Formats: sequence, structure tokens, C-alpha cells
Amino acid sequence: MPNTPESKYRNVTRFQRLLNSVTRRLPTQTVLETTGRVSGKPRRTPLGGRRVGDTFWLVSEFGELSQYVRNIKANPEVRVRIMGRWHTGTAHLLPDDDPQARLRTLPRFNSAAVKAMGSSLLTVRVDLRH
Repeated sequence: MPNTPESKYRNVTRFQRLLNSVTRRLPTQTVLETTGRVSGKPRRTPLGGRRVGDTFWLVSEFGELSQYVRNIKANPEVRVRIMGRWHTGTAHLLPDDDPQARLRTLPRFNSAAVKAMGSSLLTVRVDLRH
């Protein structure tokens, strides 16, 4: 089977589903909560990123194929759990931002994983409210 972007996406997401079921429960893991575009239920995805003031930055490794990105497109109101504390905010997809440059400003370990697993990077900015 050739290593196409679609097969890479399927393999990585299969692995992530298993890993995410555990990591999203860790109190210090950063988690993005979106609203399911079909179900309307909260959907929680562990991820990496960095808070800068009232903004949280992340890079999606599969761009618009990522389920949480598809949910953001349907409803940009999200919550982000950072260091155990939930914050509400509005997510913005930034296709004109350079995701490679953005990754250099985010935590190294997560950025390396996104680069290794990803195939279509997309920057996401979440404007946090107090």
C-alpha cells in the first residue's frame, strides 16, 4: 500500500484515537473542546500549543481534514483546558499564516510530532475570553 496523504491520515488518526482516550484525562494535558457539528455534543481533543496573553496558538497536523477543525468551521466557540483550567474562546482558522514558522514558536515536542505526523498543516488561533 503506497504511503499517500490519505493512508497517513487514517493510520495516524487510528493511533491518536487510542492515545487520546487516555491523554485527554490527564489534568495537565492541554485539551481543545469543540461542539460536534453533527451530534452537538462536546468533543475533546488533547493537543499542544502555547498561550500568549489572551491568545492560544496551535497547528493542526491535518488541516481541514481534522475533525476538530471541521467542528470549528461549523461553530468557532470553543473551550481550551490549559494547565488544568478551562478557558472559553473563539477559534479562527488561519490558512494564510505560515504553519512551519508558527510551529517554531510552539513547544518543541509537540511541534516535532505535528511535523512528523502531519501532511497538511493549518494554524489555529483561539481568542480567549475572561
